[in-house]
This record gives sequence, structure tokens and C-alpha cells, in this order.
Amino acid sequence: MTRALVTGAGGMLGRDLLAVLATRPDLTVTAATRAELDITDPRAVRAAVTGHDVVFNTAAWTDVDGAEQAEAEATAVNGDGVAHLARACADTGARLVHLSTDYVFAGDGDTPYAEDAPTDPVNAYGRSKLAGERAVVRFLPETGYLVRTAWLYGAHGPNFVATMLRLAGQREHLDVVDDQQGQPTWSYALADRLVALADAALAGRAPAGIYHGTCSGRTTWYGLARAAFALAGLDPARIRPTTSDRFPRPAARPAYSVLGHDRWSAAGLPPLPDWHDTLSDAFASPNPPAPWKAA
Repeated sequence: MTRALVTGAGGMLGRDLLAVLATRPDLTVTAATRAELDITDPRAVRAAVTGHDVVFNTAAWTDVDGAEQAEAEATAVNGDGVAHLARACADTGARLVHLSTDYVFAGDGDTPYAEDAPTDPVNAYGRSKLAGERAVVRFLPETGYLVRTAWLYGAHGPNFVATMLRLAGQREHLDVVDDQQGQPTWSYALADRLVALADAALAGRAPAGIYHGTCSGRTTWYGLARAAFALAGLDPARIRPTTSDRFPRPAARPAYSVLGHDRWSAAGLPPLPDWHDTLSDAFASPNPPAPWKAA
């Protein structure tokens, strides 16, 4: 890999991708923030993609609740925008590493969702992301890489871990739902794995298709909050379990967002580590989940 484009470069994952790519002196990296590249503009997309060997697409409509009232707008970004990127990559020969989500599944299972499990999104955001997945499969059957992730947290954007630590300074107790299961995933660890996947893809070692980019293991939001408090030196007993019906939201959330990771072996790569380990690594890193640095 010599020339890489990162879309959505101002976001949490995009910034971590840039940090990982910066450690590679063999690369020329182009960073395109949302203000610099509107992926719903096909001409702008074609111009941006031209001259690159791989495109990491982290640009997305991420307002899950907002998508319920603006599904067409969400799909314009998460579906049509991704189609523009896929077409441009097909025309120029670039590989596309595209980020998708666990929300393409119904979330009513009780065993980890395999990469080829049937999709059935329960909200507008999930439907918009599934449209993007289908575009990548359609236009890049041999050179498109779909990486589904979930429960992301990191240093450079709003996320659950940062919210819990911020609220710790405002409330004595926090009620956190304990009936949704998932896999907390550190955005930097995922960024590192995306670059490894792109390396394998360009070397011809990684088959195109779907990969699940979540950490191993599973927990609930309650379990994650307690673990984050413990690492921040706070009393985990301040976190109290509750149920989802206490926090009604416009968009339905999958109750079970545990993904399987079997496909990584086809690329010669291991699954991401257990979520406990990466959470500890995140807190020990130079850029821990904000605002823990001030806690």
C-alpha cells in the first residue's frame, strides 16, 4: 500500500486511522474530513479517489435516532454515498475498506452473528447502512471489504465510555441498562486492524467480503460502565443496573449485538482481543477515552 485515502477523517475512528497510518513511512495519506469531501457528490468522490490504492471509508450518518425522521437523508450518505465510493474504486482499481455496523442485524439472536448471517435491520439507520453494504458487494465483489463494528469508544469523539466518565463528576449514581449485550471496541485497536486488513488485501492474502471488527467477548452497557469506572479509579458500585424500557428512544436498538469473527482467519489475521484487554489498553494509552484525563 502506497497511497491511502481516509474519508470521514475528522471523526473518532478516522482520527485513529490517521494516527495508525502516520506510523507507516511507506504511505502517502490523504485525509478528507466531512467538510472537505461530501460523499453524496459523485464527481467529488471520483476526484478524491483517483490516484489512491486503498480507500478507508469512515464517513457516515451516525445519528441513529435522527435517522428515524430523516431516513432518506441518512440513506443518501450511508447508501448512495457508499455507492459513489464503490463505483469510483471500481473504475480506478482502488480497494475499498468500508465500515458498517451490527445494526444490520435484528438483534434477537442468542449466539454470535456470523459474517454471512441473514440481515434484518430494525431501524432506519440499520437499513441505510445495509444499503451501503449492498452497494459495495454489487460494485466491488473482488476488491470491496466490509467491516462491521459496534459499541465503539475512543479519545476523539462522543461515545458511551466518555459519557459515563463525564457523568461521574455530576451524579453519585448512574442507572445503566443491563439487558443489551454487545462487544465494546476501542477505535484505535479497530483502526490498527483495518490497516492490517488493507495490507493483506493489497498483497492478495485477504479475500473480499465481510469481516466483523468488534472485540472478542461480550458484556452489557452496565458491565462496560462498571469496568470503565474501575479503570478510572472510581467505585463501580455507583453504577446500578436497569432495563431499556427506562430509556425509550425513537429508534429501536438490537438487544443482542454479539458478532462472530471466523472470517479473519481467511485473511491470516486473528480476531480483535477481548474487550477487557483493549479497554485497559485504552486507559493506559497516551490518548485515553476523554474526559478521563481530567478525572
